[in-house]
Amino acid sequence: MSLGVTGRWAWAEVSPAAIEHNVRALRAAVDPAGLWAVVKADGYGHGSVVAARAALAGGAEGLCVALIQEGVRLREAGIAAPILVLSEQPPSELPDAVRHFLRLTIYRRAQIDALEALGTVGHPVHLKVDTGMHRVGVSTDDVVPVAQAILASSAVSLEGLFTHLAVADEPTDPFTAEQLVRFEDVRRRLSAAGVVPRMVHAANSAGGIAHPAARYAFVRAGIAIYGISPGHGVDTECAALGLVPALSLKARVSFVKRVAAGEGVSYGLRHRVARDATVATVPIGYADGVPRRLFATGGEVLLGGVRRPIIGVVTMDQLMVDCGDDPVQVGDEVVLLGDQGDQRITAEEWADQLGTIGYEIVCGISARVQRL
Repeated sequence: MSLGVTGRWAWAEVSPAAIEHNVRALRAAVDPAGLWAVVKADGYGHGSVVAARAALAGGAEGLCVALIQEGVRLREAGIAAPILVLSEQPPSELPDAVRHFLRLTIYRRAQIDALEALGTVGHPVHLKVDTGMHRVGVSTDDVVPVAQAILASSAVSLEGLFTHLAVADEPTDPFTAEQLVRFEDVRRRLSAAGVVPRMVHAANSAGGIAHPAARYAFVRAGIAIYGISPGHGVDTECAALGLVPALSLKARVSFVKRVAAGEGVSYGLRHRVARDATVATVPIGYADGVPRRLFATGGEVLLGGVRRPIIGVVTMDQLMVDCGDDPVQVGDEVVLLGDQGDQRITAEEWADQLGTIGYEIVCGISARVQRL
């Protein structure tokens, strides 16, 4: 029996082959548009370097990150592909972006000024437009002056123009079409002012899958490259593409005991077993990314190829599982996310139970869980 990975009986397995497969499937679906893989947040919890290499092997032409530090990590791993930082960054971080040739996003004159202060020459930037999500981006009213300021500066070179879609995962919502109308109006006004960026992009995973008009030069594919649906509105399309979950979360039983009917389990004794039962302790908890309240929302694990309920409050380092009268031994493999036998538990399942999205589930798996 393997003690597993590092001596700890809890780990995650990441399949680069699955990421590569998903990128190939998405790339074919959005053709002739290209695909840039979003590997921010440590590759949505999968490991950014592994995810980036697999995505590039699958046909991605570039990468996107949220932070300059994330881009630097990829460069230090030897990745030479184009990398776009998706929002403006503190001026103190810009020297690293320039040193490692990371494409930068701009939507304020202040970011241009900060790059001029560094003495950069022709550093590639992408102008982000707020077409209605109201998170970041230059307003549609101010886009022409900011674009002209970029053109007038020798410090930067306008490579791209982009926006972000707020409800692309809800294909029947008309707001995506409204955002694209606003974006096209921006393009027309920029063109009239002599501004024609070489790269135009708007689609996230759901946008690329469900909104062909949003594909433009390339799709910024994030969650879908990890085999997780961006939302129920595009579940059918994701299934048709054959996307494969790239991450499994596993552990081994660390302790087995019989608990008598009526006895309470875990903090607060909020769960009492209805009949004598074998209860397995599994050494993984909310500090590892298993939400504390998962027990109360129907959370299950796979053990012996059978779905078994999590009982009692998930603790920081451990959780308990009701195994009924089935034989269980210390060291038996437990699957929290992934496949065992003919059963599967997905990040989307947890998300539905917890009232959140699959993104939060995989991003929430903490750094103390080793990725294999």
